[in-house]
Amino acid sequence: MTAGPTSQAAPKRGVSKNGWDAIVIGAGHNGLTAAAYLGRAGLSTLVLERRDMIGGRCVTEEIAPGCRASTTSYIASMLRPEVIRDLDLAAHGLRMIPCSPSLLVPFMDRSVVCWWPDRERTASELRQLSREDAKTFLRVDDQLKKLARYLQPFFLEPPPDIHRRGMQGTLELLRVGKRFRKISGGEIAELISFLTGSLGEFLDRHYENEKVKTLMLANNVYGKHGGPYQPGSALGLLFHLLSGGAEEIQGFYGHVVGGMGSITQALAASARKLGVKIRTSAPVARIDIRDGKSRGVVLEDGEEIAAPLVLSNADPKRTFLGMVELGELPDDFRAAVRAIKMDGPCAKVNLVLSEEPRVNGMPIAFTAGERSLFTLVPSLEFAERCYDISKFGDIPEELWVDCVVASNVDNTLAPPGRHIMTCFVQYVPYRLRQGTWDEKRELLGDRVVKKIGEYAPNVPGAVVARQVLTPLDLERTYGLTEGNIFHGDLNLEQLFFMRPVAGWAQYRTPIAGLYLCGAGAHPGGGVTGAPGHNAAHQVLRDLKNRHGKQS
Repeated sequence: MTAGPTSQAAPKRGVSKNGWDAIVIGAGHNGLTAAAYLGRAGLSTLVLERRDMIGGRCVTEEIAPGCRASTTSYIASMLRPEVIRDLDLAAHGLRMIPCSPSLLVPFMDRSVVCWWPDRERTASELRQLSREDAKTFLRVDDQLKKLARYLQPFFLEPPPDIHRRGMQGTLELLRVGKRFRKISGGEIAELISFLTGSLGEFLDRHYENEKVKTLMLANNVYGKHGGPYQPGSALGLLFHLLSGGAEEIQGFYGHVVGGMGSITQALAASARKLGVKIRTSAPVARIDIRDGKSRGVVLEDGEEIAAPLVLSNADPKRTFLGMVELGELPDDFRAAVRAIKMDGPCAKVNLVLSEEPRVNGMPIAFTAGERSLFTLVPSLEFAERCYDISKFGDIPEELWVDCVVASNVDNTLAPPGRHIMTCFVQYVPYRLRQGTWDEKRELLGDRVVKKIGEYAPNVPGAVVARQVLTPLDLERTYGLTEGNIFHGDLNLEQLFFMRPVAGWAQYRTPIAGLYLCGAGAHPGGGVTGAPGHNAAHQVLRDLKNRHGKQS
């Protein structure tokens, strides 16, 4: 692999005379990624996690005696291959099993339609529904992958600084422009259409069969606020293709052995080997700032820890409005942070079952692995209606539920006779019009189980234990403001050089020495490791430039 930002490092350094060289707030996957890269470059680095366990929302937790589930993040679809290689995660226990099919959608007529990693196999399946749609699928797949290749390099690069002037500003624009030097006028139009258009209109325009449209819908808009007919929703078609590099499978989709927590356990093991120290049950109350520079942090128990560099893996609102004292940030910056759209639209329901779900229409010949996931997704029109219902603070009667039976491929999660099913629920409101989430939590769980029972009738009677995580629970337990799993919605006005806010997209902040390294920074959410990777390398570049000026 050619050298790039991943290979950049600062000169080896020892422990700062004042304490640590760097403190990372939060032991989520991005915080651990950033810490590992800083440790690899020789910086003494301390990670502080408020919970009694590492992982953020990339965790495996016990939900019943002997039964463990990926309680929040639940599938590996975007973890950067560079991070896996650089930090030698396989040597630290990370093992992933590709999902095949990548997606399975059952319908009420007892038919199922699959999206396979082998696109020709997918096209063959679609051909049974519509020959024209099968052709369109291959054509659109080529189109999307071509456009994704223009965007992929930006995943591991800082966005341009749109406020920079002079020669440096020109170089920034040239850096971006060279990525598109081979793009045609037609491709520019296509890219703009995907970035700004609606998924529903795109599917209605290009596909004729409703089941095919539903399959395409099922692979998009996860965790995003807005229905499929909202402007910008077509972006989901591209986003999941951006995970692989030129040598990788685009859009890899896989189970993690041991649950998603195995990713953060491997990252932590790698970081520790590189000299990083990780402390749990160490909640940060505030970032210590003097004379416009970060000096370290103060924990909730009053302990002060010094470091000239502080990287926050918390979301932008929690970082700048919760840990930075009023008056330390410019008013316009605080106003921009307050305006970041959050309003998380999703929940999780984790189930322990006494038997495997028996989905109506599931092919008898399918292996346990092929039966390990299914998505219960409404039609385009009904999905838009679900969004409208949740937008006004109500819980839809019918829900979009993405189900993963991880125990079908991983016997470490549950004892014999028990099965683990995690359910991602799309289109639920953070703010309820009537009542509270503490009052409505079990209602949501009941509706999810009822929905699953319409397609897998044995499930309601097989539930041994369940855990319901509402958007409010995601905020309370995992520190996600308004329950937003992406640290801020993934819409065009909050991406690239606009993430987290315009003028501050290169991981730096108005406070010297304070950086953002979580999903609230470019390129955004998902278990990618990219924000942590990029933030660490920005720190190392800044240190190198500072040392160069001093020498």
